[in-house]
Amino acid sequence: MLATHVPRWKSVALATATVLVGLSVPALTATPAAATTTAYDSTYYKNAIGKTGTSLKSSLHTIISPQTKLSYSAVWEALKVTDQDPNNSNNVKLLYSGISRSKSLNGGSTGNWNREHVWAQSHGDFGTSAGPGTDLHHLRPEDVQVNSIRGNKDFDNGGSSFTNSGGSLTDSNSFEPRDAVKGDVARMILYMAVRYEGDDGWPNLEPNDSVTNGSVPYHGRLSVLKAWNDEDPPDAFEERRNQLIYTNYQGNRNPFIDHPEWVEAIW
Repeated sequence: MLATHVPRWKSVALATATVLVGLSVPALTATPAAATTTAYDSTYYKNAIGKTGTSLKSSLHTIISPQTKLSYSAVWEALKVTDQDPNNSNNVKLLYSGISRSKSLNGGSTGNWNREHVWAQSHGDFGTSAGPGTDLHHLRPEDVQVNSIRGNKDFDNGGSSFTNSGGSLTDSNSFEPRDAVKGDVARMILYMAVRYEGDDGWPNLEPNDSVTNGSVPYHGRLSVLKAWNDEDPPDAFEERRNQLIYTNYQGNRNPFIDHPEWVEAIW
């Protein structure tokens, strides 16, 4: 489990407040999160700026819904670009295990990597059809066996290690990703909840605080995902990935990578 620390986007405000007051550091909860980038605030996000709650969620849904849809087979090649290991251009970085594996080892056999749906396909039964089943914002490369171990479990803290876990844990009804990608997982799940609202032929996907969601279109555990969003802020890999999906593939962005503070503003 992650140690408690000040998220990157809060640290500047916190330090500034300390200098100005000169007496005590304000509580972490009193310091609002700030954007990691404002590059798209006057263009892409202009209709969302200043909003909160259901109004913000609705505005973001309208903004991110237009997208180019990929086929499931096209996802293979896209992931070789979006998830390229920054230290080895011949490899992809696997999400839960953190392993760097050859791009050519994609497939369904032991030792291969395959296409992990972070929002489990069965949570809404959307399969692999173009739409939520092929949305790159929640599809990541993962070891075949690790992918199987995760299955369709909800996300929560706790569990035991397993082969090639990379620090990830699992138990009978939940999965805890390694520390370095906890926030990534949270922001992917919450992106899906905003993008897919049931108005385009796909299920209305929503987060809840359960770890026994099964086949209903919900994913949990929301309280833990919110904590992970704070504890593991967007890094360069995640920001690069968001940009590539926007410019090269789908034409839409994950707003919680650009504005992680919007998680708290909505939920």
